[in-house]
Amino acid sequence: MSQIGAPRGRTCSRSPRSRTLRSVATLTSAVLAVTVLAGCSSDDEAGEAPAAAQDNAPAARDRVADGGTLRWAVDALPTTLNTFQADADGTTARIAGAVLPALYTLDERGRPRLNPDYLESAQVVETEPKQVVLYKLNQQAVWSDGREIGAPDFVAQWRALSGRDTAYWTARNSGYERIEKIERGKNDLEVRVTFAKPYADWQSLFTPLYPKQVMGSPNSFNDGARTTLKATAGPFLLKTIDRKSGDVTLARNPRWWGQSAKLDTVVLKAVPRADRATALAAGTLDLAEIDRSAAERIALALRDARAGRNGAQAAAAHGPGSAITPSKALKSWALAHGSDDDKAAEVKAARKKNQEAIARYASAQDALAKYVVRKSLEPAYTQLSLNGESGPLADERVRRAVARAINRQELAESVLGPLGLPAKPPGSHLALEGQAAYADSSDALGGQDTKEAQALLADAGWVPGGALQKPAGTKAGSEAEKEAEKKAAEKEKEKEKEKEKEKGEKAEGSTGARKAEGSTDAKKKGSDSASDEGLYIVGDDKPGDRRAVPAPVIGANGPESGTDVLAPAPAAARESAALLARAEALDTGTGSGARAAQSVAKPDRGVAGAYAPRGTAAPVTAPEATKALGKDGKALSLRFVLPSGPGSESLRAVGDRIVRMLDAVGIRTEVTKVSDDSFFKDHVASGDYDLALYSWPASAFPATDARPIFAKPEPASDGSLLVEQNYSRVGTDRIDQLFDQAAGTLDEEEARELVRQADARIWAAAGSIPLYQRPQLVAARADLVNAGAWGLAAPRYQDIGFKKPESSKGAERNR
Repeated sequence: MSQIGAPRGRTCSRSPRSRTLRSVATLTSAVLAVTVLAGCSSDDEAGEAPAAAQDNAPAARDRVADGGTLRWAVDALPTTLNTFQADADGTTARIAGAVLPALYTLDERGRPRLNPDYLESAQVVETEPKQVVLYKLNQQAVWSDGREIGAPDFVAQWRALSGRDTAYWTARNSGYERIEKIERGKNDLEVRVTFAKPYADWQSLFTPLYPKQVMGSPNSFNDGARTTLKATAGPFLLKTIDRKSGDVTLARNPRWWGQSAKLDTVVLKAVPRADRATALAAGTLDLAEIDRSAAERIALALRDARAGRNGAQAAAAHGPGSAITPSKALKSWALAHGSDDDKAAEVKAARKKNQEAIARYASAQDALAKYVVRKSLEPAYTQLSLNGESGPLADERVRRAVARAINRQELAESVLGPLGLPAKPPGSHLALEGQAAYADSSDALGGQDTKEAQALLADAGWVPGGALQKPAGTKAGSEAEKEAEKKAAEKEKEKEKEKEKEKGEKAEGSTGARKAEGSTDAKKKGSDSASDEGLYIVGDDKPGDRRAVPAPVIGANGPESGTDVLAPAPAAARESAALLARAEALDTGTGSGARAAQSVAKPDRGVAGAYAPRGTAAPVTAPEATKALGKDGKALSLRFVLPSGPGSESLRAVGDRIVRMLDAVGIRTEVTKVSDDSFFKDHVASGDYDLALYSWPASAFPATDARPIFAKPEPASDGSLLVEQNYSRVGTDRIDQLFDQAAGTLDEEEARELVRQADARIWAAAGSIPLYQRPQLVAARADLVNAGAWGLAAPRYQDIGFKKPESSKGAERNR
């Protein structure tokens, strides 16, 4: 469903033209995240098991204590409480999940399931002449102000999100624009929704459902719901938002008609990911998504605790004290108590600093031993995006070559293997393994194959040494240079004539005149042609032959014979190559040009085919010049943009591996690291990149939610490109048609087959390459149950709580 689940921090800003779109792309390192790409399925379909099961310490409600406060880390306080606005984020979604109606929720396989807390039933009751869905609401379902949930709320949300009234600043309206009318049924608890045209993903609508007080007017929608909600209807109420402390407090809803929430309160605390290990060690959090380094530290603390080591012993074993040997300790003590007062003071200060660090580490390890790490795979996958708008990647063959150069299995194993998680690369852009719509369509592109990648590049004209070739039709030297050379030659001839005349006037007798004439002929010859005395052509098989031979002119179409071109001597050749390499390095900043600039500076290298004094060893051709790919005098180099933030280490490590894989087939990359804040909005969304890594998310309705991600870009009236959410800018009319057909059929199997066909074409277009499903690591208090790494499922907030302590009888019985 179009529910945004657990986004990571910030959403990118949107232009007014794209307010109808929702920004759901995410930084793999922790910037954004979104729902799960999957298809609908009937209740009797088992489907395949997910790649990784959820890990949330499930417990029956009678094993969960009543009461308590859960302190749950979020990336930031919400900028809005309206999930349908462009700047809604993960905290917005988490609050909505706890306080607003969700007509359908996702199960452990990412399938939509009717939520009995709000619906008794919901089904398509008519298909002809038009599709009609009848909702029968739970008779006890009421808003926090006591008003029952009913048709007026459905109508208000439809009108706000239909796109017909531009006064509503909506971020998405998919599906709502297909509704023709909404009516009251036989009574106030029935809502009839009639669609203007068939809509397969009707279950995605009205989740979350807002009260008419929020959706009823543009002012309340645009501004009122940013900071408060006039009414709610969930197991929790929105109590306070304290921007000073960075806390959002949710309290148990006394009007809740369903199973009562186990917790008294949930406090969502804004804690940056880089600070969460410290917050956990300080005991100020009970539940938090963490990075790999924090997870490893908790695992180490648990191992020490099981081995009977306290924090001080752990600090000595692997903490700050592990580097202090007996000899170092003795030397330090001696210096601290020695006769050199200045040295003693310095050493005492250092000893105090070390002791404080050891104490902090010991205390932190003791505290971290009270947590466990729960792990699964997030409902999102990391992809390599290839910007096909312009440059080399506008050619499908080059995009496919990039894809064939990458070993997706190796990348998945590098990220997921050390965590003990399944490391199978996703085979679909539109569903995750375990969901009904999942099918591996990656064969439409093919797996890693270096030879095939090189063949595709060659077919596109990118060949070794192509960076040194001149474009087709280019002639050596400019007309100005030729004219200057001609004038210089004519001037030299005039000088020779003047000298000859002077010598003739001074010469005595015919013999002297003839000598002068012979001397003049020799000088003429010397001025008009180069002497080959003492020279040979490096590599020539006839060392006795010192004649200058025609050298080929290398053009775009290959060698051209019949033109006399003298190759430069090695020193001149190196200087010329150096200038070329430096120019290329300045242009790209990296890649083959930069490498060539270094290699040509070596004095023992020359250029094959150059003229050199007899006896000179034949120079070795620089391997970079032959390996690096180019076309028409331009090197093949791609700009790879990566985030530079402290939470992006894993992403950058993946980027480094990709760089090496591309280098192996001759594709050079210019890696540009930018701040996390600007990575998405200033580079990915604006198209200022060739290659980028970010994540795509989760929805149970790919025909609806994935269409804008892969829609064919269209030119706008102002000359710009309307890309919706297709930041690779690669798409086809056929892909759009398949999505439209899938969204317009009520046959679930047919819809899934159409989605799979669309996915195969997305693979073939090679605009984005799924690499691995993101790991989900959550630190949780050891006694916290029904919370942790939910995987594909949505949290059930009313069941989260702390495990009841076992009675003495129960504990004795379990021994």
